[in-house]
Amino acid sequence: MLITDTGFFYAIANKNDPYHTRAQHVLEAINETLITTYPVVTETCYLLLTTGGNADQCSFLRSLSEGAFEIFHLERPHVDRMVILMEKYADLPMDMADASLVVLAEHLGHGRILTVDRRDFNTYRWNNSNPFENLLLNFK
Repeated sequence: MLITDTGFFYAIANKNDPYHTRAQHVLEAINETLITTYPVVTETCYLLLTTGGNADQCSFLRSLSEGAFEIFHLERPHVDRMVILMEKYADLPMDMADASLVVLAEHLGHGRILTVDRRDFNTYRWNNSNPFENLLLNFK
């Protein structure tokens, strides 16, 4: 399963996004299930609504209901871990969506991610020491 961040979803949906073509090529090339969290879904819907309108956010949610990607369900201990991470990376600062993806990486045991957020995901570490592998930005 590949961890998927807001920027990837936004790039796929927005033809004017500078990463749109790359994101499409990656999506066509991979043969793995995408997984994300509800904080990322919420953040993506907000961006799509404010930049593209209601139809874009509905289209994104429709892709979720059609099984285009999976959702990792956060539980109370995950939220505790997210708070620890958000305090640790307060200087960036780390938002809830990013914290949820670090928790997801810890759950999956890998940091393979599709994101346009180079700065943050080059800084974050899952299990406190493991770097993320940004498959979108490293795609050739």
